[in-house]
Amino acid sequence: MARAPAPVEAAPEIDEIDGVELPRRRAELFGQVEAERTLLEAYRSGRIHHAWILGGPKGIGKATLAFRFARFVLAHPDPTAAEVARATSLAVDMEHPVARRIAAGAHGDLLHLRRPWDEKAKRFKTELPVDEIRRTVGFFGSTAGEGGWRIAIVDSADEMNANAANALLKILEEPPPRSLFLVISHAPGRLMATIRSRCRRLDLAPLSPHAIAAGLGAIGISGDPRAFAAAAELADGSLRRAATLISADGVGLKTALDAMMARAPDLDLRAAHAFADRVSARGADEAFDIAVDFLGEAAVAAAERALAIRGVAAAAAFAEAHDEIGRIVARTDALNLDRKAAILAALRALAEAARN
Repeated sequence: MARAPAPVEAAPEIDEIDGVELPRRRAELFGQVEAERTLLEAYRSGRIHHAWILGGPKGIGKATLAFRFARFVLAHPDPTAAEVARATSLAVDMEHPVARRIAAGAHGDLLHLRRPWDEKAKRFKTELPVDEIRRTVGFFGSTAGEGGWRIAIVDSADEMNANAANALLKILEEPPPRSLFLVISHAPGRLMATIRSRCRRLDLAPLSPHAIAAGLGAIGISGDPRAFAAAAELADGSLRRAATLISADGVGLKTALDAMMARAPDLDLRAAHAFADRVSARGADEAFDIAVDFLGEAAVAAAERALAIRGVAAAAAFAEAHDEIGRIVARTDALNLDRKAAILAALRALAEAARN
């Protein structure tokens, strides 16, 4: 008898955090009342711009707002309808058929463009490629299923390669009728000027530590309120980053790194190896990303201190260390190199900078 084929595992979600609902499934939006009001008022004016850049640091609610707006538009396709006029927010009952299909990733009038999963390499591609952006051609070329609106969420535009950016620009230049583009960007100023000129920009504000600490419990993260408060202080206004800090013990990682930096230019090799082992183990992707962020931030903070105390030359050494850390991590990601070696090299770069 022929053996049954092994079940195919579903590809992971690029914005997945254990225990936290994905943005397309999340009902709540924290701390972005003004941005939400701007989109609501623009929609019910009947003259909404066809493309919006939702800008701001990673993890402050841009994707959640994009899906929240998409739900509202697809659930209320007539901007002049009475329910739109009465609305005080973009909230839609998550049991609404539109919300249920969006949560399942199965709404035919919503296209979510992200870096794809590479099944062979078992990792996400490092760029949002042109083939993903070109999916908009068939998507907008077909007839909308309900109400006439078609919405594309580009998540995130910062990850597009040059060909993808040019492909997006082409369709933004000739937008189909009743189309909406919600372009998520963590650094809008770095996008092509021609893309920026064809979009209306809406910047979201970083969240306060108090809002983050409150939001952690609301999105399903469990833990000690003191840990919430500590993570919120390190989160740079990002609820997503705070959630990741909790799940990966980011506070402990920061404490360990600070202890090593306090001894610079000496590098405690035992502590360095323990730190690198901790963030490079199998399944420690979140911890690795947090460590990389902390290493970059440590270089920036050291450069600022050095400039104030020791002058430009000392600060320049840490600036170079910051750039070197970026190169090390980029090379490691692109070539799938050993992550422990990358972390140790980054720590050595910081220690060497401290000798100047």
